[in-house]
Amino acid sequence: MRILHVITSLYNGGAERLMVDLLPRLRNDGENEVELLLFNGVETIFKKELQQTGIKIISLSTTNDVYHPRRLLKLRRIIRQYDIVHTHNTACQFYVALASCLMRNKPLLVTTEHNSTNRRRSKFWLQPIDRWMYGRYASIVCIAEQTRLNLLEYIGNNNRLCTIHNGVDVSRFIKPIKDIASKTDFIITMVAAYRPQKDFGTLFRALTHLPDNFNVRIVGGGDPREGERIKSYCSQLGLDNRVVFMGVRPDVPDILEQSDVVVLSSHWEGLSLSSIEGLASGCPFIASDVDGLHDIVQGAGALFPEGDDKELARQIRHLCEHPDEYQRIAEQCQQRARQFDISIMAENYLKLYKELAGK
Repeated sequence: MRILHVITSLYNGGAERLMVDLLPRLRNDGENEVELLLFNGVETIFKKELQQTGIKIISLSTTNDVYHPRRLLKLRRIIRQYDIVHTHNTACQFYVALASCLMRNKPLLVTTEHNSTNRRRSKFWLQPIDRWMYGRYASIVCIAEQTRLNLLEYIGNNNRLCTIHNGVDVSRFIKPIKDIASKTDFIITMVAAYRPQKDFGTLFRALTHLPDNFNVRIVGGGDPREGERIKSYCSQLGLDNRVVFMGVRPDVPDILEQSDVVVLSSHWEGLSLSSIEGLASGCPFIASDVDGLHDIVQGAGALFPEGDDKELARQIRHLCEHPDEYQRIAEQCQQRARQFDISIMAENYLKLYKELAGK
């Protein structure tokens, strides 16, 4: 099969990291031809990493005007060459749906829903457009069961929805669980892009309730304006000497290995890849108790009520002061992470493609 994945860009983010890890595996020992189309083909760390695997990358442009109508004709010429076209992100979902209209011998369209909710769903006038858009797809992959239920409620009855969990290359992140009994300084790490769904503020406020021997590292990039807002809030709390913004890094497994606790504070998620990485890291993983994190973390890591900085601080301090509990939670986290290895995800995607193609 000729398979084309379509995503906005390869800037830092969970869906973008997924392309790097997933697409080489979908080749299935040369059985399939797998390529990637970027609306914005700007050079990034993820793009270079994917190119090194031999995956062909096609770029529509190197600008951020992802909704420009000139993309349609070019997109139409490209997608007709494939058996399966699999989209990610709203702009790609919408434009591929449009481009497929009135196309003879159009490819089978698949899309992945990466979040349990988004800001579009609060705008009632977008709902009919979204229902039409999703209706163009032969299959809609939801990355968690709650994501599927929320989307089903939004677009109405749709028997083309299925659930396939996202995954990561767990072997890159599994590290020995450290002994913290003699530690005096503690590093808290959060891996997240600068996006409104990420709740950096709660983590920063939690740090104000912790002693000075606790420090935070933020790994990720994204929207520069959102990044400036986040850094400004950190400064307002007087935390400039205790919080390090490390930017986008290719060595996330090493950074997590040097950490003592991994946190993901969010307002909502789909199935966050950074949460799986955190679970695998050998550190206790603590996350907001919200859709997209609750199911994956409950019974393994620790959950705190969304926005409750005092409870987050209490949980961090408790784990660092109780080595036996620290060890137990970290072991549970690694066991859970192994259930989300990317090899399982790739196998399920290939099974779906074959079913759709009647093979």
